[in-house]
Amino acid sequence: TVLQLIKSGVDDLVIIDNFSNSSKESISRVEKLVNKSISLLQGDIRDPNFMDQVMSKNIDTVIHFAGLKAVGESTQKPIDYYDNNVNGTLVLLAAMQKHNVKNIIFSSSATVYGNPKQLPITESTPTGGVTNPYGRSKLHIEEILQDVCSSDPEFKAISLRYFNPVGADKSGNIGEDPNGTPNNLMPYITQVAVGKLQQLTIFGDDYDTPDGTGVRDYIHVVDLADGHVAALKKIQTLDLGFTAINLGTGTGYSVLEMQKAFETMTGKSVQYQIGPRREGDIASCYAATDKANELLNWQAKLGLEDMCEDAWRWQEKNPVGYD
Repeated sequence: TVLQLIKSGVDDLVIIDNFSNSSKESISRVEKLVNKSISLLQGDIRDPNFMDQVMSKNIDTVIHFAGLKAVGESTQKPIDYYDNNVNGTLVLLAAMQKHNVKNIIFSSSATVYGNPKQLPITESTPTGGVTNPYGRSKLHIEEILQDVCSSDPEFKAISLRYFNPVGADKSGNIGEDPNGTPNNLMPYITQVAVGKLQQLTIFGDDYDTPDGTGVRDYIHVVDLADGHVAALKKIQTLDLGFTAINLGTGTGYSVLEMQKAFETMTGKSVQYQIGPRREGDIASCYAATDKANELLNWQAKLGLEDMCEDAWRWQEKNPVGYD
């Protein structure tokens, strides 16, 4: 998103990160891609003194990515997820309030819809009935943001409900580098293809879907980043307080379809085994994207071929990630 913001002409920005699940090398590579240095403050979103320091720097808008995000892990570590995601957001909002920062773009998730009764999912689809602590943390934060907007007519919040981001920057120099065994499908596939992992585990093949594996709306991460650029441009003129917007493609692919598409488009074999269902997963999930089109003038432009090729280019150039 920083790369896409700078490309769009927005370069007065600062990154904050505690590097619990990321590498400073990724920021160095963004700097090389844009040929300029980027302001960085290292610290934790849960640290009130640090957040006070950050918000004192004449901040106009916050783009809030600082969340733990693995569905399966959240069922094993719910306290960590509520502490980082919900408590961290409260500390952030308190610092914003203290320094009169009135705009926030929040990384939410399609998991707030729970197990939807109808597809595609629109923003008016009821939220709730969430099946995992990760999704519940996102839903709690959305409710908090709604309450803050209700209490302060000047406060504006755009909650971008992500579907399933995949892919990497076309350069192959920045991409997804998860710690340990990946929790998300595409880096799992690419790490098997590059020989880092032996085989892909598909969690369940008995869902009510065409081939029995889970169906998701995969969106290229560059399209997702451009959604944030569009939201940043819009939030200044927004008069709706809290606004939720889906970011997806509107098309669902199963896990096996993704595995086969990757093999077809890269020529690399991806061995897999079928494992038990993963706690907290649902059968199918894909977006209606009309609101993003109308309100943000945004729509996904990159297709499945781009997602597979760009993810593989990153992995092939960086077989062990940023190390």
